[in-house]
Amino acid sequence: MVKVSTDPREAVDAAYYHHTGNWAIRRISMIARVRVYKRFVQSMQPKPSDRILDVGASDDTGPDSNMLEQLYPHRQKLTCASLSDGQSLLPAYPGVGHVPIVAGQPLPFKTNEFDIVYCNAVLEHAGSRKCQGELIHELCRVAPRRFIAVPNRRFPIEHHTCLPLVHWLPRAWFRWLLRGTRYDFWSREENLNYISAGEICARWPGRELPKVSYAGIGFGPWNSNLIIYQTLPAAGH
Repeated sequence: MVKVSTDPREAVDAAYYHHTGNWAIRRISMIARVRVYKRFVQSMQPKPSDRILDVGASDDTGPDSNMLEQLYPHRQKLTCASLSDGQSLLPAYPGVGHVPIVAGQPLPFKTNEFDIVYCNAVLEHAGSRKCQGELIHELCRVAPRRFIAVPNRRFPIEHHTCLPLVHWLPRAWFRWLLRGTRYDFWSREENLNYISAGEICARWPGRELPKVSYAGIGFGPWNSNLIIYQTLPAAGH
């Protein structure tokens, strides 16, 4: 059984790297995340002056973690928001800012305080559909341009356990199958709740819906990562 910290962010990080921590898997993960970053640059076309908020930066500073902080050339324009105090993030990525956030609470930023909000591999860990919807609204509130990446359920390998095809089962079956095993952490909705493009769009505020794309490992709709993004301010914002 995975032993996890009582801190929510550390718990997710610890469990993730416990099950996907060997060098080969992390190498594949790094390739996928680099491609997500490239899709971010391609779709959002950030300017050097753009203020960017990364919601859900990880305390893990390995080669496949925090790809935005690793690769973006204008770190002084990056603000990391995480559930930790940021003490591992700041020395690892000199120049970035850090603001602690509280799970389930509104983000501590003004409306449109940033130009772009970036959120990768976080929404699936936000809990129930209600909690996920609240986070989507907060992401859209703090910036007019939004980029969200989540695991694509169509990809044949489950991201957090590396088990093949099990996440294609109905959610109740998937959770029942993992319950009581070494993957029990991921059987709980508050720790892992896959969300589709349609479900994200249904919770998107404003009249203008975001665009849907794919990136990572794989091809087309079977790529490892689902990308939801909006490059222009939504109506009513």
